[in-house]
Amino acid sequence: MKVTEHIKNANGKTLFSLEVLPPQKGKTIDDLQHVIEPLMEFKPPFIDVTYHKEEVIYKKRVDGLIEEVPLRKRPGTVGICAALKGKFSVDTVPHLVCGGFTKEETEDALFTLHYLGIHNLLLLKGDPDKGPKKLEQSAKSAYNYASDLVKQVANMNNGRFLHEETQNEMKTDFCIGVAAYPEKHFEAPNMTSDLKRLKEKVDAGADYIVTQFFFDNKYFFEFEKKCREMGITVPIIPGLKPIYRKSQIKALPSIFHVNLPEALVDEVEKAKDDKAAREIGVKWCIEQSKELKAAGVPVLHYYTMSRSSETIEIVREVF
Repeated sequence: MKVTEHIKNANGKTLFSLEVLPPQKGKTIDDLQHVIEPLMEFKPPFIDVTYHKEEVIYKKRVDGLIEEVPLRKRPGTVGICAALKGKFSVDTVPHLVCGGFTKEETEDALFTLHYLGIHNLLLLKGDPDKGPKKLEQSAKSAYNYASDLVKQVANMNNGRFLHEETQNEMKTDFCIGVAAYPEKHFEAPNMTSDLKRLKEKVDAGADYIVTQFFFDNKYFFEFEKKCREMGITVPIIPGLKPIYRKSQIKALPSIFHVNLPEALVDEVEKAKDDKAAREIGVKWCIEQSKELKAAGVPVLHYYTMSRSSETIEIVREVF
């Protein structure tokens, strides 16, 4: 079932969903399944599985020269989605990014997902490249912007594929999700510019929006209001993430470009250890969730980082 169908069938009731990471290379899927299994008690209608771009590592060759080697630390997003869908009878949402693929490779991946019966997607620009940017990697990237990736999927939904010789006897039927940033994407010059880019993605065919996590609900409510004023009418799903380590009050703003409320920072700084900080973070996220649920948001989407304990506590209290 599509994400938008889950929302429609809920008849105004707030749903909950979660996002997990694929296992690191060399790890098994068992650990990930153990994370998800206890959360299935609360019947999430869909689970997102992230995609991670390849990185470059440097290895010394026998001749003494240094070689750049591409490495994907968390492969298998498509396979993980298929496995989770089969084991838990839950809809899965693979993330697809612009960088690292040709248009043809992207189309092939989309056909594979279609054949597997996976009809939900979250389309993203993708994280910035780490380390020196390689010309051959840039040349291989199909698109620079998520709106272009949305257009390719929307074309496939209409039976239009890349090459004329392809027989369009079928159409795909993907439900297209895109990302948004209540506190503005860090590359955007201002919020108005960022909202215009979001409107472009919706106009290109996006069916719903999932936001970056935030710690002050006022950012979401202001963002939602501005979206509606701009004519964006698709469902907007807020993303949430509980703090569970003291170090995160410095790491999260640096990595994800989000603001932390003064009251939250003060409490976490006073916490004697990570256990105490976790209690504060979970409580804060519970209060955020209750307020958002009372406001009638369609779904509460939790960024679990493939941890289950915090999300279990939050969902048990909120749902």
